[in-house]
Amino acid sequence: MGHDISGFNKAKEEVAYARFSKCNYNAITLYNLLDANDYYAGVSGSGGHSMFSVPQIEKAIVDYDQLLARIDSKIKDESWDLKQISEFLQNCLATAKKEGSVGVYFG
Repeated sequence: MGHDISGFNKAKEEVAYARFSKCNYNAITLYNLLDANDYYAGVSGSGGHSMFSVPQIEKAIVDYDQLLARIDSKIKDESWDLKQISEFLQNCLATAKKEGSVGVYFG
């Protein structure tokens, strides 16, 4: 069990991916940033998906940056999860800007 969260373009190609073990609290961070808690099913995602607009992803990035501002710099530098959340959001934003929206699957 775990959280496999994928971003995909209109052609259904994966453009972003984040993986969290079932007990990793950082999964909840990504759900919260995307305002997607309805897709959080405890030890994994619900299997649902949603489309996100450019403003929605931009808001998630702003919220993420605010979160980072409250975290000790040593933790930021050493946290794989924080890096993968950042890369996930940036990749989703690039696709949303190119295509108008990005899909996200919560597995």
